[in-house]
Amino acid sequence: MTERSPSRLGTVVCIDSSPNVMEFSFVVEGNPEDIVVRRGEFVNVATQAGLIIAKVQDLVRTNRYYQHAEAVREYQSRGEPLRSIFPTDRWQYTIAHARVAGLWSNDRSVRPYFAVSPGAVVRRADDEILSSFLKLDQERGLQLGRLGQHEAEFRPNIDRLLSKHLAILAMSGAGKSYFVSVLLEELLRRTKGHGRLGVVVIDVHGEYSYFKSVGEEDLGVEEDSFEVDHIRGVQFQIPVKTISAEGLRSMVSNMSSAQVRDLRRVISEMRGDSDWNYTLADVIEHVRNDESIYKNTKEALISWLIDLDETRLFGKEPVPDIRNVVRPGKLTLIDLSDFVSLKKKQIIVSYLTNQLLYMRRNERIPPFLLVLEEAHQFCPESRHELALPKYQIETIAREGRKFFALLCLISQRPVKLSTTVLSQCSNQAIFRTTNPYDLEHIGRSSEGIDRPSLDAITSLEIGEALFVGEVVSVPTFVKIRERLYEPKQGPSSLSEAIKRADR
Repeated sequence: MTERSPSRLGTVVCIDSSPNVMEFSFVVEGNPEDIVVRRGEFVNVATQAGLIIAKVQDLVRTNRYYQHAEAVREYQSRGEPLRSIFPTDRWQYTIAHARVAGLWSNDRSVRPYFAVSPGAVVRRADDEILSSFLKLDQERGLQLGRLGQHEAEFRPNIDRLLSKHLAILAMSGAGKSYFVSVLLEELLRRTKGHGRLGVVVIDVHGEYSYFKSVGEEDLGVEEDSFEVDHIRGVQFQIPVKTISAEGLRSMVSNMSSAQVRDLRRVISEMRGDSDWNYTLADVIEHVRNDESIYKNTKEALISWLIDLDETRLFGKEPVPDIRNVVRPGKLTLIDLSDFVSLKKKQIIVSYLTNQLLYMRRNERIPPFLLVLEEAHQFCPESRHELALPKYQIETIAREGRKFFALLCLISQRPVKLSTTVLSQCSNQAIFRTTNPYDLEHIGRSSEGIDRPSLDAITSLEIGEALFVGEVVSVPTFVKIRERLYEPKQGPSSLSEAIKRADR
């Protein structure tokens, strides 16, 4: 008996209208009970023009003795299993259906233009060729995990992953925050020679605050190679003198054009004194003493300004200084976990996104990545919801890539996230999602995702993701690596939390 090559998986067969340019099927070799091929695995077929690389989309087991239900039922009623009468094991086999991803010829990917031949041998894709085909960078790429069903490391190039925005989508508990931690580790590990990015994280729940305890030795990098700054939301101070009447209008609702006009005049008069760093209380007093403003307008303006002043987010000087927030190799965590009020969170995010884009346009800060947790809260699809930062976030999504002002949006409800923003994210990391509305939304907004890959999202394991977009040449499943630094965590389950509380 001839020994089968370890990489040989099967033989191409004719089924219905395949093999064709984009699809083919093959009979899997080996013992029918062995798992030789897995869904999502990459395979190839050698041709004169090069290697046809395809991804296994589905596996079907068949057996001629079990094709007729009435015959199987008849033998069951007699109490005689079919395998005791017929050689059923000899006629059981598996058919794999593969979708062609491309043609690898002369060390480059080419659009396929011919069908593979029936009888051709199908082999497991070589990891080195597969990495090149998927446009991974095994030398300088970010080490985020390994390819699903393969041993090759998933090391995407930072330009391909982040330069056109990234969206991380998943249901709660699927591993998206864990993946963000891995991504942040990789960005902090970059050396000056490779280029370091300034990173700002809007941490809604304080999940990444442990990074302030991470040292260079924990990530295996040289001393003083990165910096972590942790800023709590209550420390934030927005300088009132930098806010226009239109800016204040965006923070309240139902302010009329006439009211904005009066407020604009008041602020213009106060700005006339260049040495005066006034507060909202000063603006309120100025409005109250301005006799040219109608009584109803005055009362409405004062009420809105008092509401803003009571948030305690406004002052004379900017805290923090945005120029110190973004620096190469620096991770700045904006921790909003102290706030219950969504409006306070939105005010901070609105101010921060506006300042970051303005200062990057004027090259007053280096290129940066803004990581936004719970992105659907700040940039919702619905027009009926008050979302102060929506305009700024959509502006960064549309124009930020020109200035290397980059977004990483994280959401557990993609259907509630602005379609404008999501469609501008050329790369997406999609973890397990089961909500049919979210799946439909992902399918409409994700370029290049096919139906089988979309269906597989519902059955992904925790820590497994589907990457689509410009980061890879075809939709690719990835198993995220373990974190280099494991933070001290609280209770991992309800029962554990109950036990701790009942001691």
